[in-house]
Amino acid sequence: MVALTTLARYIASRMEYSVNLSFKNFQQGVKDVDVWKNFFQGKLTYVHWTKGEEMAPTIGPQGGTLLVRRLISPDSSRVDVGDVVVLKDPENSDNLIVRRLAAVEGYEMVSKDEKDEPFVLDDDECWVVADNENMKPKQEAYDSRTFGPVSMSNIVGRVLYCLRNAVDHGPVNNSETSMRKDSAILEVELDVDEMVKNHKA
Repeated sequence: MVALTTLARYIASRMEYSVNLSFKNFQQGVKDVDVWKNFFQGKLTYVHWTKGEEMAPTIGPQGGTLLVRRLISPDSSRVDVGDVVVLKDPENSDNLIVRRLAAVEGYEMVSKDEKDEPFVLDDDECWVVADNENMKPKQEAYDSRTFGPVSMSNIVGRVLYCLRNAVDHGPVNNSETSMRKDSAILEVELDVDEMVKNHKA
C-alpha cells in the first residue's frame, strides 16, 4: 500500500511531466495540446535493456534491465551531476547509451593529459563518463573523453533501478536531489517481476 504522501508526490511528478510535455508539443507546433490527456496517459518510466562493460559495476558487464524515468527537455534543473542517464549516442542518434553525468554547463574541464587545453562547458552542454574505472579513458571507455561534450537535449531519461539478474537488483545511485525527486515514482511504478520478464540475459 502506497502512503498518501508518496502518492501526492507521485501525482505532482505526473503533473509536472504533463505540463512539460504539453509545452514542448506546443513549441513544436502541435495544435491540440491537452495537459490532462498527457497526465492520464502511460507511465513516467519505461524498461530499457543495455549491455557492455562501460557502466560496471553499476550495471553488470553482461547487461542489465533498467527502469528509466522519462525526461522532457532536460536541463541542469532536471538532471544533476552524479545522475546515471540514458542518452542518444552523439555519433549515432539511433542508438542509446547509458553514462553518468559528470559536469554541466559552466563547469571548467581540466584534463590529466597536459596536451589537452582546459575549457568551459557552454550552455546546454554536459560531460558524461563511464563508471568502469578499469577501462582506458580514450581507448575503451566510450564517453565524453572520446566524443567530447554532449547536448543536454540528447538525454532522454534517468536510470532509477537496475536488474542485473533475478537475484541481483536494486536502485541506482544518482545525486541526492534526483533520488529524492524519483523516490515516489520508483515506489509507485517499480515492478521487478515485469523487469525479470523483460530481462535478456
